[in-house]
Amino acid sequence: HRTVVKHKTDVEDFGSVFHLYVWGTSLAMTVIRSIGSDYGLGAWCWTENARTGKVTHFITFYAPLWGAILYNGFTYYQVNRMLNNATRMAVGMSDRSYQFDTGAEKRALNKWGYYPLILIGSWAFGTINRMYDFVNPGHRIFWLSFADVLFAGLMGLFNSIAYGLNSSVRRAIAERFDMYPERFRRMFPAIKPRSQQDQELASL
Repeated sequence: HRTVVKHKTDVEDFGSVFHLYVWGTSLAMTVIRSIGSDYGLGAWCWTENARTGKVTHFITFYAPLWGAILYNGFTYYQVNRMLNNATRMAVGMSDRSYQFDTGAEKRALNKWGYYPLILIGSWAFGTINRMYDFVNPGHRIFWLSFADVLFAGLMGLFNSIAYGLNSSVRRAIAERFDMYPERFRRMFPAIKPRSQQDQELASL
């Protein structure tokens, strides 16, 4: 955002500021959570079940979480809009090489856009579950609690699919499946074996 939207090239100079912000806020939230907390277990894990503990939980976890989601969504929108304007200008100038480079940048940017969506998908049910329990303490909804635990636990899987499952990884998985029967190889029909890809490149 600082580089593309604000046209600044001094991002690396802010490394110490970033460290101070991340570790400082983490320490502050940890200290706040430890004051007056019995570190009990339950729906409000590591926080006492009284209303004061629940409010503390919202302030120290869910408020920063949704603040990060909103900030990431806002910066993604601004960077995406800036790159779209640059793409339209490149199309107007008929600069084919720039259009090609921009296409690669757009694919990388789209992957960045998954980040707020993954956070929303992972923590939406948890947030709703905590809000419901705050309004109606002691009255839990089974499917909501189940979705809370399930989707929060799947955040790592969502990240690995969004950022790690690229063409190279899919090709490596397909090569491993070549050692198994045909029914397993049907799971990756769109991935061509390396030998077939090499033949196509040679013909080009």
